[in-house]
Amino acid sequence: MASGFFALLDDVASLMDDVATMGKVAGKKTAGILGDDLAVNAEKASGFMSSRELPVLWAITKGSLLNKLIILPIAFLLSAFVPTAIIVILVIGGLYLAYEGAEKIYEFLVPHAHDHESVVAKNLTEEEVMAQEKAKVKSAIITDFILSVEIVIIALGEVSQEPLQIQIPVVSIIALVATIGVYGIVALIVRMDEMGLKLINLNEEDNSFSDKVGRLLVAALPKIIKGLSVVGTIALMLVSGGIFVHYLPFVHHLEETIAIPGIIFEFLAGLIIGAIVLLIVMGGKKLWTSIKK
Repeated sequence: MASGFFALLDDVASLMDDVATMGKVAGKKTAGILGDDLAVNAEKASGFMSSRELPVLWAITKGSLLNKLIILPIAFLLSAFVPTAIIVILVIGGLYLAYEGAEKIYEFLVPHAHDHESVVAKNLTEEEVMAQEKAKVKSAIITDFILSVEIVIIALGEVSQEPLQIQIPVVSIIALVATIGVYGIVALIVRMDEMGLKLINLNEEDNSFSDKVGRLLVAALPKIIKGLSVVGTIALMLVSGGIFVHYLPFVHHLEETIAIPGIIFEFLAGLIIGAIVLLIVMGGKKLWTSIKK
């Protein structure tokens, strides 16, 4: 009886060791996409009223966790029974990410009558501000869903040859760490100004060390947010371009033909395909509007 119990403990320890080993391997593979995920979501979570930043972040985080709960079981089932469906889903997600990145570039280059990126615009009623906030949260959760699919599939691909008892904990842990880690860092970024103000008010001395650090944090936040907006857009192009290169044979063949660095090719692939999708969507909207008239 005792020997059977200790044998079970040995099996559990061996399993956990295998999970830790494979988790490190899969974690290294997903590190790049996690960096993109951070840049994209930090940009998505910015632009809210100070009092609404943490509630909005919590809403996005809950949406992200729900995304993982939906994605993980479906990914395991598809990987086991319909592996080609994974590729189709990835490519569709890549098209959405490329479209979103191209739309951001278009909105930057072409003046618009209304800017929906910030929910702290002037002359808006409380209802309008809340409506824009909900729309931005929804957009952030949709983008998170696509990025989460990419993270899960990449991690799953690294352990696809392992038994199910290894696949499930490894991929699940990476998915959970991705959510907690990414949104934890995002929360620190968007609350930099509040931390800065607390440091400034920490004591009554003028120009103390805490005052200097506080002013630095307050001054740095707008620049970081603006920088993350740019980085987030680039990340959208790189992630989508990477999907196209890896899962669309003609794009992969084109990459091998053109002698430019891979990262530049992936960005251009995301940019060009995103621009095409944007043109199709804009044309479809105009056509639909004319039909309705």
